Amino acid sequence: MRIAGIDEAGKGPVIGPMCIGGVLAEKEKLDSLKNLGVADSKKLAPKKREHLAHQIRKYAQKVYIFEVSSSQIDELRKVMSMNQIMVLGFSRVLEELQPDMVYVDAADVNAARFGANLKTQYAQKYPEKAKELSVVSEHQADATYPVVSAASIVAKVRRDELIKELEKKIGIDIGSGYPSDPKTQRFLENWSREHGTLPEFVRHSWKTAENVLKGK
Repeated sequence: MRIAGIDEAGKGPVIGPMCIGGVLAEKEKLDSLKNLGVADSKKLAPKKREHLAHQIRKYAQKVYIFEVSSSQIDELRKVMSMNQIMVLGFSRVLEELQPDMVYVDAADVNAARFGANLKTQYAQKYPEKAKELSVVSEHQADATYPVVSAASIVAKVRRDELIKELEKKIGIDIGSGYPSDPKTQRFLENWSREHGTLPEFVRHSWKTAENVLKGK
């Protein structure tokens, strides 16, 4: 039986992409993932996450990360909600992994609704497989199921890599990219003051970005 876990990193930041990670493993390999010490990626130090991401690939049958850029998020938000974007993104990972059972960290206040919407979306491309697919959608699944913890880790490591690449490219420390980060706030304000706009890797549809451009 092929089991998958899916989770995202970067749903909330004003800077950088969102990465949706998926890990596929045979049922008998799940204990191996658990024994690695995988956990919710937010509770692990960066070096530990990087080490685990490497180890996860040894035990997983497949690892897939779907990246959604800031500009893609801005475009999609013109026609759909963030919850709908999450369903689309998770479904893309599901299509790539095609498991018999999937555990997902629900990206909706209503976990059951997120699972149902995900299955419906998946069925548009794989109707027969969707009928057989078992979906477990829960909040904080990354802290409950090792296969989701693993997905959380690979997604977070990839997003961190992309943020570091951005910083290297522009030669400025942009912080974590989250609206609450003082470094991120400072970067946005300074860039806006200097250029009169914000770079393409910023999510312009975020209230934080709108406020910065208005000088608030």
